[in-house]
Amino acid sequence: MLEITLILNSLWFAMGFNVFSIRNKIFAKLVVPREQRDTPVFNILAESGRFLGGFNFAFMLCNILFLINLDIFPSNEQRAILLFVFAVAHGSQFIFNVPVAIQNTRGGGVWQVLKGTMLFIFVTDFIMMSLNLIVAAMFAF
Repeated sequence: MLEITLILNSLWFAMGFNVFSIRNKIFAKLVVPREQRDTPVFNILAESGRFLGGFNFAFMLCNILFLINLDIFPSNEQRAILLFVFAVAHGSQFIFNVPVAIQNTRGGGVWQVLKGTMLFIFVTDFIMMSLNLIVAAMFAF
């Protein structure tokens, strides 16, 4: 279960790196309405996404290195701590979208969380957070 979780983490963080850093205009298009994409703020947002991509790259690399060097963290407690940190990384992406999703249900919100690609991201971040917490708990108890 640990190896599967680390592989899924690596893939998800790699996808985040790709969208935020390499294909950063796509990221900006996900959150900026079409009618506002010709403003300078659109380009600023697209470029700022590269910072998020950098964090995703670091988490991807950490998961890959952990996966190919499992013996470096042999104790259950060490593994639980790392998985908990990964859960927080996924959870931070999920939890900060919750208020926006609630606003979406009321007809507002700065972007659409409950439709299309953003809904997929929202749900996947929740699933990945939960998976990492479950596996961390398996090691912790």
